[in-house]
Amino acid sequence: MKQALFSPHLSIAVLALMLAGCGTATAPVAPAAAPKLVVFMVIDGLPMRQVTGYRDQLAPDGFKRFLDRGAWFADAHYGHGHTVTAAGHAVMLTGAYPHRTGIISNEWRNPSTGAPVYCTGDEAHQYLENKTAPLAGTSPKNLRAETVGDVLRGVQPASKVVGISGKDRGAILPAGKLGTAYMYMSESGQFASSSYYMQTHPQWVKSFNAAKPADAYFKQSWTALLPEAAYARSVPDGKAWQVNSGNGNKLPALIGDKHEKPGPLFYGNLLATPFADELTLAFARAAIEGEALGQDDIPDILSISLSSHDYVNHAFGPESRLSHDHMLRLDQHLQAFFRYLDAKVGAGNYVAVLTADHGFVDTPEWSSSQGLNAGRLNPSQTLAWLNTGLAQKFGEGKWALGWSGGGILLDSKLIAAKKVDPAAVDKEAKTLLLQVDGIADVFTREQYLGQDVSTPYLAAMRKSWHPDIASSLQVVVKPNWLISSRVGGSSHGTPHAYDTHVPILSYGPRWIGQGQINTRVEVADIAPTLSRLLGLRAPAQSEGKALPLPAAAR
Repeated sequence: MKQALFSPHLSIAVLALMLAGCGTATAPVAPAAAPKLVVFMVIDGLPMRQVTGYRDQLAPDGFKRFLDRGAWFADAHYGHGHTVTAAGHAVMLTGAYPHRTGIISNEWRNPSTGAPVYCTGDEAHQYLENKTAPLAGTSPKNLRAETVGDVLRGVQPASKVVGISGKDRGAILPAGKLGTAYMYMSESGQFASSSYYMQTHPQWVKSFNAAKPADAYFKQSWTALLPEAAYARSVPDGKAWQVNSGNGNKLPALIGDKHEKPGPLFYGNLLATPFADELTLAFARAAIEGEALGQDDIPDILSISLSSHDYVNHAFGPESRLSHDHMLRLDQHLQAFFRYLDAKVGAGNYVAVLTADHGFVDTPEWSSSQGLNAGRLNPSQTLAWLNTGLAQKFGEGKWALGWSGGGILLDSKLIAAKKVDPAAVDKEAKTLLLQVDGIADVFTREQYLGQDVSTPYLAAMRKSWHPDIASSLQVVVKPNWLISSRVGGSSHGTPHAYDTHVPILSYGPRWIGQGQINTRVEVADIAPTLSRLLGLRAPAQSEGKALPLPAAAR
């Protein structure tokens, strides 16, 4: 039986800080105890422009629960520049940017050896009941900051913190060091944890997997939700730049087409469909039931990262009808899940917060057709150009080992052997790279350690740069450009607004008021905000500040 550790009522001083909202907002007045459950939701790869752009077509109780009856922030951004999945997920519940969390990207190279490093990789641990590939994400070993859940469990071990996602990094990083993570296994269609968290799955997980719920989507058809005319604001299917693999690039799409039975290819292809989000939310329901989340007065945290929108946007672009329809399907899944929470946990017993790990740029081919300067920066060709130029300047050798995170790793051993000043190599590399079409700027170690506060993008890129982990050179592409060798699809990873501008939506009538807040805020502000709602100190490395929520009087 859990025992309460802190008062269910916040102090007047805390209340005063939380009432510092602005914009069109109203505040409820009923006092409330601390929430029994914090439901933290992430829509992987969802730019804010898609939330507001499709608002007129949304279901009444999905995203609109936040927009019409909750508090939401119209100008929420990431403060760091290399906007990718792992970096974003590490920011959310630590309140700290990559220069503190150590999660600078999804993958990078060890700056001393050049060996590949995966953000949640840990060779000491394996997935339970599933194959563990090299560099698989199995633990939060690389995360150098604590989360809200870590603080909560540190003072109240009876609290439960559960992270769930279609991606290992989407589950592990928000769950922190003291939570428990479950991730979708794309070869088996199961959800699994790792030996970092436990030696065997609890019975509710075994029962969920034994039922093979992913198989129910075999030969299911993803069809357009609305009549064709409703998608006039989106780019039609079947464009040459829309990746035609897996499930094709047109609706309707038959999932598992040309497969005789469910198998690894089917389970992997499921991720780029609305069905994977539905499956993830089904597992979240099973977790609520199996772990009795939100069923007593000691708060629990459930983090759910829905991965499919990212896969869809990567393949087809956020401007596509497929992305548009996926957003509407996701909206319906959220509506069903919120109504389940109301019934199971109680409408007045939980707080829900929704954000994204990054935004998305439109595909360069589409942008070019609209008259914009857009293109693809080929990473291999860029590296070859750089190595040729550095060899001409400093002598024979492979001076640039490869891309690392958002930058390029130079060979420190070769530099030392040739007795060349590392700063001189950085400077020459920057000069060479700035000659490549599509590159806006290149930042060096010297710039990161300097005092310059006026150069565009530098402040954001500093927050993405960790001196022990990141390469000395970091590259920023021009707006509407991608670092990509693919012939289609889109991506993210820049300090431009289309990648940094994401939703922060909140709902919980007993704690959070109603309305649109126009103050510019950052995703790093979520962690200290949830800490205050739970009566906790903010995570130690947090650099955010409490969101200006219109909150209930206490």
